[in-house]
Amino acid sequence: MRIVSLLPSATEIVYRLGLGEALVGVTFECDEPLEARARHAIVVGGLPTHGLSAGEIDALVRAKVAAGEPLYVLDEAAIGRLQPDVILTQDLCRVCALPAGDVDEALGRLGCRADVVTLDPDTLDGVLATITEIGARCGAPQAAAREVAALRARLDAVAAATAGRPRPRVFVLEWTDPPFLAGHWVPDLVVAAGGEPVLARAGARSVPGTWDAIAAAGADVVVVAPCGFGLADAVAQAEGALDRLPAGVPVWAIDANAFTVRPGPRLVDGVEALAAAFHPDAVPPPPPGRISAIRQ
Repeated sequence: MRIVSLLPSATEIVYRLGLGEALVGVTFECDEPLEARARHAIVVGGLPTHGLSAGEIDALVRAKVAAGEPLYVLDEAAIGRLQPDVILTQDLCRVCALPAGDVDEALGRLGCRADVVTLDPDTLDGVLATITEIGARCGAPQAAAREVAALRARLDAVAAATAGRPRPRVFVLEWTDPPFLAGHWVPDLVVAAGGEPVLARAGARSVPGTWDAIAAAGADVVVVAPCGFGLADAVAQAEGALDRLPAGVPVWAIDANAFTVRPGPRLVDGVEALAAAFHPDAVPPPPPGRISAIRQ
């Protein structure tokens, strides 16, 4: 079995299932585990955004999309050399990863007959189901079943700890310039953590919002979770947006890149971190580096 992962979350799942030795190709964004990019061929490149602000990244992406230019580039020659049996890809978001259609076209040109597995979860349950699917398609169904059972047990523990407690109204800011309202599985994370999502589109794409609507939403807690950014950048963006967020409301920043936006096992770590923020007297604090209080 030779596996190519075109998704950071899929790379993480492959390793969780003990299939790291079968992985032969990854993307430039695959950093969990940290050695993934060093151990495997990089078969997808993307836009250089290091050092750009949220507004600058948004403008760059919009300009590329308007011009019909790709946001990600597949190294077809590398795929041809690797001759994978399975390719893990997605069609959920062209801003987040290479679309599956681009992969199919490249394989047709190469004459490669790899099994293309398209992973498009839009709920937390759907994310867990992708673990099962990868296990089934890559020869590790029992490992996948164990992983999903362990993750569900942790979710059940959070649910038990927060049961019967008042559920704070939680607004998740998924991008700061312009402001974006969370969608897909992020509202599920809030519910699983003992909160009630506001201005959220469960199972749907995240969409732009307005600062006036955010201020009027009546949130009890704001979580700043900028897509693709780690905790330090999330803290900086939260601090920069404080004067636009509802006055007097607690504000938290979370490592969104690891714990809220990538559809992989660490979403459950994100649920535990959020639950500790919403219900600190019921849920143990998470390890350092996951979530940080900006205003309490």
